[in-house]
Amino acid sequence: MPVWLELLIRVVAVVVGFLVLPLLVGQAEHKVMAHMQGRLGPMYAGAYHGWAQLVADGVKFVQKEDITPREADRGVFRLAPIVALFPYLLVLLAIPLGPGSLVAQPLDIGLFFVLAVLGVGVLAVLMSAWASANKYSLLGGLRGAAQLLGYELPLVLAAASVAMAAGTLSLPGIVEAWKPWWLLWQAPAALIFFVAGLAEIRRPPFDMPIADSELVFGYMTEYTGLRFAFFLLAEYVGIIVIAALTTVLFLGGWHGPFADQLGWLWTLVKIFALSFVIIWLRVTYPRLREDQLQRLCWLVLVPLALAQLILTAGVKLAM
Repeated sequence: MPVWLELLIRVVAVVVGFLVLPLLVGQAEHKVMAHMQGRLGPMYAGAYHGWAQLVADGVKFVQKEDITPREADRGVFRLAPIVALFPYLLVLLAIPLGPGSLVAQPLDIGLFFVLAVLGVGVLAVLMSAWASANKYSLLGGLRGAAQLLGYELPLVLAAASVAMAAGTLSLPGIVEAWKPWWLLWQAPAALIFFVAGLAEIRRPPFDMPIADSELVFGYMTEYTGLRFAFFLLAEYVGIIVIAALTTVLFLGGWHGPFADQLGWLWTLVKIFALSFVIIWLRVTYPRLREDQLQRLCWLVLVPLALAQLILTAGVKLAM
């Protein structure tokens, strides 16, 4: 097969996953929240179990008027939703779905790459907040910047722990080096990474940058129509990315029965299981106040991540 054709197939596959998987998570969130909270609305669109709810939402967003505030910085305002989406697409290129060639672009420094690209997300928050010319948007953007910059540290430290254990920065290499007993040894790092990842994508209970009861809708207040839908799509892609990275780094990725044949299936099962947990947390826990959010980061997660890193270094030296 020509190199260009193989590259095209891999890119198309990633783009399809980028568009389809978040929609599945969005549909699942409608149904899970409806069952957990006794909501009847999401069960009516469509003939059976509200199967067309996602279609109805898409039609609704397409029909809404696209409005740009008069005082907004139009270029930056319109570019922000794209900046929110694009880093996640790049991250998906480096995440292995299964053994062998089931990764769009294997990188020797794959972990470094995905963590660096994830950090670009803060730019979309700041761009939308500043360009909207709205005080609520600006407050949400400042909260988002403080949150993203803070939780980046425990996220990186937790990832560094498992990279040190595996002895490589390659994501497929980390999965290959993974052993079942890591579920105990690296459990604190997995929990820290998962919690920090939720804060990075601003999911409840870490949604102070949005805080609809205080800031209308935070940095997304002035967005309507498809641009607002792009921000929501970015949130659901973020769920997939955080669940996929947690799966690859801490849950063994494609490891499972018949891994050589069904490795991709085990990866997807773990990703969707973690996505369900993320939805469950949204339904279960109230929003953290800003002081609680920062205290959790700096007084709990960062010290625990440093302790886990020291533990991993000690075990590696002892081995």
